[in-house]
Amino acid sequence: MSTPEFILDESVNEPGGDVWFAVPAGFTSIPIGALLNPPDSPGADELRTAIDPILDAAPTDVARQLFLTQIAFSQQLLAALVEVGTTHCSIGLHRDDVSDSKSDESIATHLFSLFTLSWRDIATAAPAVTAARAVAGAEGHTDIEYLELPCGPASFSELVRAPNAESGLPQEPILQIFAHLPHPDGKRLVVLTLGTTAVSRRAEYRSLLHQIAENVSFENPLLEAEAINRAADKATAGPDRSG
Repeated sequence: MSTPEFILDESVNEPGGDVWFAVPAGFTSIPIGALLNPPDSPGADELRTAIDPILDAAPTDVARQLFLTQIAFSQQLLAALVEVGTTHCSIGLHRDDVSDSKSDESIATHLFSLFTLSWRDIATAAPAVTAARAVAGAEGHTDIEYLELPCGPASFSELVRAPNAESGLPQEPILQIFAHLPHPDGKRLVVLTLGTTAVSRRAEYRSLLHQIAENVSFENPLLEAEAINRAADKATAGPDRSG
């Protein structure tokens, strides 16, 4: 799995932001707000706009009903994520070239993953303490690691679990890799989670989450970039000779 270039999330310029992050190419953001809008709410038009073309393209009424059933199931999953503080969710699709040991031909496959960003309210503490507490005694977590990132101290961990039989999900092991990033105010914690059924590719996915975490900022990075560009433009223009 090759490491893709990063692109900025479209919410980077939204007012009132508390965290900025770069999402790699290959991830498609899920419009949580639009999908969870009640049918009679003003925002329901966003959902209808998104799914109407798909419904129109469905070959039969049965296919349309199956699609609507999947949308309803997705809404339940997203609602559960929102309840635990998730504010961003993306689906990852990356090409994986695997060599078949039985032949010289390369087999192109695709790897799927789910990336989420969630907020947790915590007891006030220094960021380093919060990062340590986030994984201390976490049941089943392995490969615990502490790093100092540009945004501050962080802890990483991994967990392999199987879905409950009642969930209706395939009973395949799911690898979840976590990055815990304390907010500088000492009262909140950002949790980045990258999940996939491609457990054998844990090293690549851990490296990918590391790269995402390294690009997290609790201050708008574009403001500093704009200030640098303005200073450079002013220096290039030379002294003001007016007057």
